[in-house]
Amino acid sequence: MNLKKYLVLLVVMCCGSTGDTLLKKGMAEFGAVDAHNLLHVVAALGNPWILAGIACLTIFFASYLTALSWADLSYVLPATALGYVLVTFFGKYFMHENVTPLRWLGVTLISCGVGWVTRGPALTEKQSHEPAVRRHEEQHEIA
Repeated sequence: MNLKKYLVLLVVMCCGSTGDTLLKKGMAEFGAVDAHNLLHVVAALGNPWILAGIACLTIFFASYLTALSWADLSYVLPATALGYVLVTFFGKYFMHENVTPLRWLGVTLISCGVGWVTRGPALTEKQSHEPAVRRHEEQHEIA
């Protein structure tokens, strides 16, 4: 995989975890919202942290679509799961959350799994889309 593809995966990881963290910070400032009161949810969009989070998540989504255009979903999603590590660090050091040793162990296990998944091919080889009947007929013509 070339440098450009690694950069796209890095943008997916960083923008996704940064966007989620910014949304959490904005909602912590704004306070609880009631899903039944749509105007209250819309009012939350005026918070600058939430707007920054939405901007990051927009970049995340564009980068994610880019990655999916050249690699399998079963590769892209685990390869970008290192974003969970970033979210945990952001939660601990930016949001001052209590991250227990058990949670750190879970993050470590995710990181190990990501390492195993990314060692395989990024894209499944395409198989012939010819109908099975046609391939069967061709085999009989050859014999």
